[in-house]
Amino acid sequence: MVKIGNIEIGEYPLLLAPMEDVSDPPFRILCKELGADLVFTEFISSEGLIRSAAKSVHKLDIYDAERPVGIQIFGSDIESMRLSAQIVEAANPDILDINYGCPVSKVACKGAGAGILKDIDLMESMTREIVKSTHLPVTVKTRLGWDDNSIRIVEVALRLQDAGIKALSIHARTRHQMYKGESDWSWIQKVKEHPDIEIPIFGNGDVDTPEKAHHNRITYGSDGIMIGRASIGNPWVFREIKHYFETGTHLAPPTLAERVEVCRRHLQMEVDWKGQMLGMLEMRRHYTNYFKHIPNFKPLRMRLVTSENYQELLDTFAEIAELDLVNL
Repeated sequence: MVKIGNIEIGEYPLLLAPMEDVSDPPFRILCKELGADLVFTEFISSEGLIRSAAKSVHKLDIYDAERPVGIQIFGSDIESMRLSAQIVEAANPDILDINYGCPVSKVACKGAGAGILKDIDLMESMTREIVKSTHLPVTVKTRLGWDDNSIRIVEVALRLQDAGIKALSIHARTRHQMYKGESDWSWIQKVKEHPDIEIPIFGNGDVDTPEKAHHNRITYGSDGIMIGRASIGNPWVFREIKHYFETGTHLAPPTLAERVEVCRRHLQMEVDWKGQMLGMLEMRRHYTNYFKHIPNFKPLRMRLVTSENYQELLDTFAEIAELDLVNL
């Protein structure tokens, strides 16, 4: 049984990665219902938290249906990160996660996210202060290094473990790669096989099919897998991977009716959480993924992404559910 502190998360857990504008409470709840063992919030700015910025504070919302859940924070200033860790603790998540992996320029070029990979001493010092400032188990998500010439992930893992973290998730790319090229899980294997590593090590990157999940599990020896982009519009990916682990066979894909129903629930929860107009607007990014591979879908998709009327969206869902895919 894999544990983060005293929290049991399964024999070989599947984790929902923190994703900006994606892993909000409605999506996390759906992923949890469909097989995710541990979910994480979108990353939250430490500076936003200590200034009580509305957008940052709103991201602290968590619900019992999604537990265990980790709240992820990012920042470049130790004191701001320490203070934000105390704010996070008051929100009562199960885990506090630190983002040392975000590659986007507006974050990394300010020394936060993957930017801190240029200063491992600061990463260790910041982590140690955050661990001391909270009673929550602290975890970290990071990348292999800044670029191919600065991969120090084994050293990073050992130093972060010594600083007190309870688990480490590794996206097997460098910051320089962004999301391009192939992830290199051999580095995850090197971390996991180091004789002094005692904490769980989770692998992340390019796991988008049950076969890849199975291959990475048996080849690289991680303690679990974190799934990000493959879950967008496809929260079923978690149960499909688990079924493949258990049986070696593929679970039947969700029916069109199930895709419509889960998407409708997703929209309803977004509206309940964010209000009708904002919920409808922010849901637009999900429709293409929910309804992939439906022939001649463009007119319906355009209605979904342009409608500002909630009932019209529901009517469009009903129309999609009635499509005869066999004869299209």
